[in-house]
Amino acid sequence: MKLNRSTDMALRIAMLTAASETRTTVDELAAALSLPRSHVAKVVQRLQRLGVLVTIRGRSGGVAFAEKAGELTVGQVLRAFEGDDEVVNCEQPACPLLGGCRLRRELRRAQAAFLAVLDEVRLGDLVSGSAGPLLLSLGATASQP
Repeated sequence: MKLNRSTDMALRIAMLTAASETRTTVDELAAALSLPRSHVAKVVQRLQRLGVLVTIRGRSGGVAFAEKAGELTVGQVLRAFEGDDEVVNCEQPACPLLGGCRLRRELRRAQAAFLAVLDEVRLGDLVSGSAGPLLLSLGATASQP
């Protein structure tokens, strides 16, 4: 299963903001992660609605990891960004094997197993131990001229 670009960006943004104790800006996130600013801004809005980030407007504003966001799971973020679509769409166009095919059932089972594993991984787990400082050092390296 391949994640869409927005989902990948969302997980990177969540990890970087979780590792940081200070607020950051969309511009800083975009630079640190080498991502387009406009895409980062859209993903930040979606993460805010999901409860992963808090955003503060104004001169001293910015983006920060929400207080309880560490308890959210990677599976929850994936579902919010990827939706509940199946791995394959057997109806568009209609597959002639649909009536007797077992592949669809097995793909559903595999997708459920994939998400079940990610439901066990909290966002806070992604930055525990040495991962947090490493993330921050990568961001600092990427944003320096």
